[in-house]
Amino acid sequence: MKKICFLVALCTSALVWGQKTYIQCGGIYDPATQKTTSQSTVVVEGNKILSIASGWQNGGESDQLIDLKSATLMPGWIDLHVHIESEIHPETYLNKFLYNKEDVAFESVAFAQKTLQAGFTSVRDLGGSGVNIALRKAIARGSVDGPRIWTAGKSIASTGGHADPTNGVRADLMGDPGPAQGVINSVDEARKAVRQRYKEGADVIKITATGGVMSMAKNGHNPQFTVEEIKAIVETAADYGMLTAAHAHGDEGMRRAVVAGIKTIEHGSFMSEATMELMKKHDAYLVPTLSAAQHVMNNAKIPGYYPPMVTAKALEVGPITSATFAKAYQKGVNIAFGTDSGVSHHGDNAREFIYMEQSGMPFKAALKAATTTNAALLGMEDQLGRVAPGYLADLIALSQHPDQGAEAALGVLFVMKDGKVYKQPTP
Repeated sequence: MKKICFLVALCTSALVWGQKTYIQCGGIYDPATQKTTSQSTVVVEGNKILSIASGWQNGGESDQLIDLKSATLMPGWIDLHVHIESEIHPETYLNKFLYNKEDVAFESVAFAQKTLQAGFTSVRDLGGSGVNIALRKAIARGSVDGPRIWTAGKSIASTGGHADPTNGVRADLMGDPGPAQGVINSVDEARKAVRQRYKEGADVIKITATGGVMSMAKNGHNPQFTVEEIKAIVETAADYGMLTAAHAHGDEGMRRAVVAGIKTIEHGSFMSEATMELMKKHDAYLVPTLSAAQHVMNNAKIPGYYPPMVTAKALEVGPITSATFAKAYQKGVNIAFGTDSGVSHHGDNAREFIYMEQSGMPFKAALKAATTTNAALLGMEDQLGRVAPGYLADLIALSQHPDQGAEAALGVLFVMKDGKVYKQPTP
């Protein structure tokens, strides 16, 4: 009897292991070529795309069938700039003193779910308290639902810089944070901070090369690192195989970051034409985060929404970011896709496509930025960003074809990540 039960269990397991998913779709859109195949079937086995066939195929009795015949299938989107732990609102600055890490962790789970449901199957998290590292692990082992995460852990700042965790607090609480807290003031401390991020489990390195909008520090423009400090960060990150990113609004801080070898410039609000040419020369990428600029500008007009110091900076930065992005795109600067969600609302990430289109970047070009471009920046170009055999089964479907423009990005009907379905139309 025991042998019979074992054989039955083995056969049942074999059926599950061998089960495939057949996705029948109206067409497959390839962001790289901007072409769409007609009626197709994508066959998924495990967490990878096994094959793609023309026409609609059903598979065997044990296989799963998903009907997306009226939808357009494409690779899952990648957002290169989120803050998955939090979402800024009027109580944010008070909650800094009230929230424990456990509170942050519970909120982050909901933000991760919203992001995935919006069609973003991968994200790069650019700074938080360290909960972002734990969330990445929880999602990877299947404990909670969310996008695949590459995270910076804690951002690296200089004393009083945009990511100094003690900005704006009273003197007896301010202390003197150092590399362990992501604050550096020399080349040696810069290297130590990168190694500390690696030790903690970070995947990428993010610095705050200039002042920022949301921090309690009055200057949002000024450069906050020397070139030598940034070079030490970039070199040490390279030793550990980590991509580098720099928050930067002011032009001089951007220039230093690009010259020192930073790969992606986040925001770029006051970028000069000379720095745009420098970015082209050094093959750097602009991540425009138009969603955040739009969001903070709108909220800053609401009395009391932000502290007065933040309000002044938000009203200055918001209107210019779109114009700078438009000029950078026209001049041929490399563009990657990122929203700064957490400053804007998680789950609204796809609105970035609309803002990019309104600023002069065609929707299809923005789709390429959010797929193949971002996959390559993450070193995942052979696994993400395409619907092709052997690639990870990160797939989404839109109710409208991309030809309809960026508003189509708000109509995500279907989400699959790593071969698992997280969203699909009601039968």
